[in-house]
Amino acid sequence: MDNEINSFPQVLTIAGTDSGGGAGIMADLKTFQARHVFGTAVVVAVTAQNTLGVQNSFMLPKAMIDDQFAALADDLHIRACKTGMLGDAQHVRWVVANLKKYNWGPVIVDPVMVAKGGAVLLDPDAIQTVQQQLLPLATLITPNLPEAEQLTNQKITTQKNIQQAAHQLQELGAQNVLIKGGHHLAQQVQDYVLLADGSDFWLEAPRVDTNRTHGTGDTLSACIVAELAQGHDLTTAIRCGKQYVTAAIKHTIQVGHGHGPLNHWAGQKEGLTHAEI
Repeated sequence: MDNEINSFPQVLTIAGTDSGGGAGIMADLKTFQARHVFGTAVVVAVTAQNTLGVQNSFMLPKAMIDDQFAALADDLHIRACKTGMLGDAQHVRWVVANLKKYNWGPVIVDPVMVAKGGAVLLDPDAIQTVQQQLLPLATLITPNLPEAEQLTNQKITTQKNIQQAAHQLQELGAQNVLIKGGHHLAQQVQDYVLLADGSDFWLEAPRVDTNRTHGTGDTLSACIVAELAQGHDLTTAIRCGKQYVTAAIKHTIQVGHGHGPLNHWAGQKEGLTHAEI
């Protein structure tokens, strides 16, 4: 029986809550459940938000963050983890210290900076801390175009710019890079992947004309974490994440008056099996 303890894949999200349920830790846990892994969380921030925007936020103290990490380490076996909203430089440093303390497998960094409604979720003075301390821990970083611009301090308007930015992010320490192209308004959404061995590829999907995309980045990175925890290689995990998010946007649900959430059980709606997405 002892050999069965903690045998089920367990994953972790380190981020902020979303009282509206569409993004942050809430989106991560829904994705983990849909992808057949057991999700846990270290709450860094609590937000008051809905589909219309972020109305308020509260950053948790260091002792509570450290205690959450320690509680998980005392009992569970985390196989992969991700970061989301970290808020400010000191919270980034506290998270980095804990990630160095505990060996919890691949670390996916989703460098959340601005919410869909425009609220700032990472202080500008924390960007350097992310660059210098968090990126060197990243198995994979998953910025969107504005985030990639902030991290590399360059304007990104062409495919060549995207490739240059990905190489720059690798130089900052991230092993693998996925730059999401959803902010471009082309009919095909193109994401660029640069792997640690120097190989690269593009992912494409038809653009869905909808404003129900709240939590897209959280969901993508959470799906990748789930697949890695189950033993899939990174390329397979990234492709699965892209397919899952595409389905979750395509099969929209009507929730809220603003930037609505994804449909996290879209795989079941399409009749796709666990192995197919």
